[in-house]
Amino acid sequence: MKKVTIAAILMMFFTMNTVGLASATPSSVKRAKFEKTGHVFWDLPVEEKLVAFTFDDGPDPTFTPQILDALKKYDAKATFFIIGEEAERYPEIVKRQAAEGHEIGNHTYRHRFRDGYSPVLLKKELDKNAEVIKELTGIKPSLFRPIAGYYDKEIVDTAIEGGYNVILWSWHQETRDWSRPGAAKITQNVISDTRPGDVIIFHDAGGDRSQTVKAVEDILAILYKNGYQCTTVSDLLYRSNSLLPAPLR
Repeated sequence: MKKVTIAAILMMFFTMNTVGLASATPSSVKRAKFEKTGHVFWDLPVEEKLVAFTFDDGPDPTFTPQILDALKKYDAKATFFIIGEEAERYPEIVKRQAAEGHEIGNHTYRHRFRDGYSPVLLKKELDKNAEVIKELTGIKPSLFRPIAGYYDKEIVDTAIEGGYNVILWSWHQETRDWSRPGAAKITQNVISDTRPGDVIIFHDAGGDRSQTVKAVEDILAILYKNGYQCTTVSDLLYRSNSLLPAPLR
């Protein structure tokens, strides 16, 4: 089988038709319910050609710096949803992320999925990670991404009460890079249906992310050639007029 080239993917960018999401499905109904809170977001439509790259589960000593190098090459900004335990292991990476203008979001302290079922434990996880992030960057995080993208009323309410906006990702921008399908496939998943305001999910830790690193480099080259830029989630929130006043803590 011939390798998929960047040129072929670039051609696909021009020729693919936009695929609309199905309406009135149980998932979309559930999504609409949470969107009404004004603090839960999947994508953030804007007029400008802007998208948000987001990275989960880091920092990682091998792959996060490589991703930062790729972002720096294109003067791209991203949002990193970090795990507190990993941040404590690799504080200099988190400091570099902040120094280079990237945004740091809360992805819990230990990344233990079932903690989300207990509001008390989730609050402790968020608070402890927020302390780590504040100590390393000087800024308290305002964005939270639930583990594995799982959310329910208790998780959302706990996050909102803690002053967070809950950030998921655009349904058509699930890169599935965690499955390691190949850099070309990850790239295709993103650029075949890119829209202004997309929130794109990648993973910079949790295993061998060399495919993600290569895909990020290729995606940036293609998107920037077509007039797109990468910004932070908070910048998209601001530009899309989606921000509401933070709830009282």
